Amino acid sequence: MLDASRIPMPSATMQAIVKPEPKPGARLEEVRIPDLGPGDVLVEVRAASICGTDLHIYKWDHWSAKRIRPPLVFGHEFCGTVVRVGAEVEIVREGDFVSAEMHLACGRCFQCRTGQRHICQNVRIIGVDTDGCFAEFVKIPETNIWKIDPAIAVEYAAVLDPLGNAVHTVLAGEIAGLSVAVTGCGPIGLFAIAVARASGAGAIIATEPHPFRQKLAEKVGASMVVDPETTDAVAEVLAATNGVGADVVLEMSGNPRAVRQAFQMLRRGGRISLLGIPSKPLELDLANDVIFKGAVVQGINGRRVFETWYQMQALLKSGRLDLAPLITDRIGMADFEHGMELLLSGNASKVLMFPNGKPPKESG
Repeated sequence: MLDASRIPMPSATMQAIVKPEPKPGARLEEVRIPDLGPGDVLVEVRAASICGTDLHIYKWDHWSAKRIRPPLVFGHEFCGTVVRVGAEVEIVREGDFVSAEMHLACGRCFQCRTGQRHICQNVRIIGVDTDGCFAEFVKIPETNIWKIDPAIAVEYAAVLDPLGNAVHTVLAGEIAGLSVAVTGCGPIGLFAIAVARASGAGAIIATEPHPFRQKLAEKVGASMVVDPETTDAVAEVLAATNGVGADVVLEMSGNPRAVRQAFQMLRRGGRISLLGIPSKPLELDLANDVIFKGAVVQGINGRRVFETWYQMQALLKSGRLDLAPLITDRIGMADFEHGMELLLSGNASKVLMFPNGKPPKESG
């Protein structure tokens, strides 16, 4: 039942992590709680997770300078409880435990009108183009709300957005019984290993240079982890697959060298799904690594709305998907700078922030 004392008064304020100006850093500030439109809901944030996109905004790199318009409350991975609904909201109710698809599709372009909202031509992102969830409260259109099954723990519910990226990548083709190579074990790459294992994949070979992430890859189900800085990753994958190559390659890093290796370790007729985003154009041996191989090449963007959400909820409820090793740190929202530095060091996977400063009881 919703605690009436938690429902904010109109025109009240809240604590939020704000990108106040176009330069590195961020601040914890007192800002006004968002006003609701007739189709919006107000969610009290229970937990939020820091994403690689948030690190770009925090560092203020070239991408951020082109895309972000301060002041902005950033953050787009969260779960929480609905505390207020707009006058035209029909399905979502106060007290619902929810997360949200943070890509705001226009609903009018060709992609939206043909069932491809995840690649909308005019997409806007909550926490990037509009105020996000690094706050005590966040405003979400009802059409983007995802009601969370009560069986799913708060800590897993807070990472449904990046988990959805991994689920979309892994399940974009056949996976059960197939050999899989995962290039790049950042948080989404690690989620992909866990999802592939839960989905019945055969041997899972991961490539990752960072020792901390190598250990996490083993914990969540990698059969073998290769350091591409010290070992010939392509040769290792070929040796592990009797010279054939991996049936499925999931490229999660965006690193130019890793992308080229990903194509080289793919078997003839295999499937490669590309989620990692290179910082600039790169060169590929298109003839030998794609055309002559008969490779199936897929670009993966976001989550299929809401197909992917149903898939990941089913995986979580099955009990086969263990994400616990990947929730490496839990901090109060006021300590967000520590969380950013942890992730920048590479010695963390998912860092959860709690606006009230305390993780939920099930965190242990």
